[in-house]
Amino acid sequence: MVLLCFVVDLRNISPSLIGDLKQSFLKLSNLHAISSPVDSLTDRIGLCYILKDRISGNDQLKFAYTPTGNFCLRDFHHAINSLPLDAFVPEIDESGAISCRDLKLSSVLCDRALYSWGGRDIMRKVIVLSSCFPEDMDSEAKNTLMAATDKCVSVEFLLFEKQESYLSYTQEKINRFLRCLSDLDNCSFQTCIPDGKSLHGLEKRWLQELKDDTGESLQAQIIFKSNLVGSVNKVFCNITAATNQIVDGFIPCQTCRCHGIPLQDSVEKPTEKLKCSVTNHELGKYDVIENSVKVGNRTTLFLPTIHSLQKLHPVSSQVDFNVIERTNLTSLSEGLLLGIPYIVSPSTCHETEEMDQPDLNTQIFQGLCGALYSMDQGLVCSSNCNLDTMRAVEFHCYYVLQPSEKGPMLLRRLAGSEEVLPICNVSQFAESSIPREIEISVKGALLEIESTNYNPLIPFQTTQVSSSQLMKPSFQRLKRKQK
Repeated sequence: MVLLCFVVDLRNISPSLIGDLKQSFLKLSNLHAISSPVDSLTDRIGLCYILKDRISGNDQLKFAYTPTGNFCLRDFHHAINSLPLDAFVPEIDESGAISCRDLKLSSVLCDRALYSWGGRDIMRKVIVLSSCFPEDMDSEAKNTLMAATDKCVSVEFLLFEKQESYLSYTQEKINRFLRCLSDLDNCSFQTCIPDGKSLHGLEKRWLQELKDDTGESLQAQIIFKSNLVGSVNKVFCNITAATNQIVDGFIPCQTCRCHGIPLQDSVEKPTEKLKCSVTNHELGKYDVIENSVKVGNRTTLFLPTIHSLQKLHPVSSQVDFNVIERTNLTSLSEGLLLGIPYIVSPSTCHETEEMDQPDLNTQIFQGLCGALYSMDQGLVCSSNCNLDTMRAVEFHCYYVLQPSEKGPMLLRRLAGSEEVLPICNVSQFAESSIPREIEISVKGALLEIESTNYNPLIPFQTTQVSSSQLMKPSFQRLKRKQK
């Protein structure tokens, strides 16, 4: 579990980039609220910014959002939207390059701020975002970072590079700053060209750090009956999730006006009056806020009176799938397919004005399936139905129709862009080479394994053996009682 504290240097980040960063922070908070697997969403995001006082000319650090208790999506949105856009006042040195002095880290890495946030067992990370960093680091800043090491706090310096900007931050200055960090094991340095793709990647990486289940990947081993190389018959692996499913939508609810806490639904007992969960006082008609929603059952938002949300209801009629595009099946990643696969076959009981011939629908279906199969392509569709829950949803679900040669099609749900997690570092595979003897040995071991065509009519038994073993003690006890 990680607590992230963002320190945004408004002095050296252009207003246009600040606008893009705001959107990235808002997306991060939204995804954090709707994708957390726990019922109570712990507050693990802090936000600070550095600006120059226009009267005194001194650098100041201000706290926009301080984590306390449970995460409040509404307050975080307000903090992000309140970030000033007119604080861009970069200092220019004699060479015409942008320069920077104090990052005010001592005001963040202290008992009054970061060290008092979260519990004892939580890890803390500070991410400093700027378009330039100091060439030298004074003793106070170095001592602050060294003290952070003792408290297991990591600090990442993220440099935004604007290639087309007339305000350049030279490689020589970067090298000087890196030399200042060389003795600090808890500090890291990253560069980023802030385009849409890079910012989207940062959002995913930050979300993954915030999630509770991304601290360590699942350890696994693949065991073979015979040896692969020498006396080795197993391969050790790390298993990490490729996607992170989000909730289907926002759920309308009632809240008490005094504390803004969701009220228990009294539909089952209509005679009972609603009560505030804090004071236990009965609530009258005007003590209840009707236009509220729960974001993933964790965060409560209050909507304008004119705005209302429909409750997510079960699908009872026909489901519509709207075709968006064709996609090459060779480009489709199996890791981005979610949920249960569904078999799609032509219906023979639908007759409409456009389709008055009973066999026409089947013929069109077979023609569509055959054409897609010959092109090795599928159809990407959108729908307002989540087939896994069979409920109409507020956020669109995306599906892919995969054809077969002469049979039915297969419908699989596709992960949306918000649900895709960053891929683990695979550069080690691209850079390493396999010795010829290992390649020959592994291939030989694979050839010794029986090869068959999978037959779904002869499945591997999963429940029969276990169920029989569980039944034996019961039968033995029954026999003893009969005696």
